[in-house]
Amino acid sequence: MKTRILMVCLGNICRSPLAEGILASKLPSQHFSVDSAGTGDYHIGKNPDPRSIAIAKLNGIDISTQKARQFSNQDFENFDYIYAMDGTNYQDIIDLAPNGTAEKKVTLILNELFDGENVDVPDPYFGLENGFPILYDMLEEVCDTIAENLKKKHL
Repeated sequence: MKTRILMVCLGNICRSPLAEGILASKLPSQHFSVDSAGTGDYHIGKNPDPRSIAIAKLNGIDISTQKARQFSNQDFENFDYIYAMDGTNYQDIIDLAPNGTAEKKVTLILNELFDGENVDVPDPYFGLENGFPILYDMLEEVCDTIAENLKKKHL
């Protein structure tokens, strides 16, 4: 059975699809499955932001066929690990958790690098153009750590 990981941001078009693509590129697909979702319903069925697609492609990752979807209660059953991109989305996910076991699956993603510091991954959607390269580098670093830890634990 595969270990399943879910990346979650607000709209599921910038941060979480990029995190999905980066982490999936670092894990053997026969043992791990990576997906993404948004806490909001703004972009359901849409492809990732063109800027996320472009920075992923520049780094050899194709996220162009991903489709945005909204986080649901079923995700607590379907996933072993749930990574939130920021504190607001973390709290929105926790508020939906049916029990403590589900809550324990949820982690603020940058806590994997900065344990307990609760650092947010900034949302580049309305930011400067260089926000996407900065976002990519940030997610690349944390996904290296996550992939390393997952492989040690599950392989």
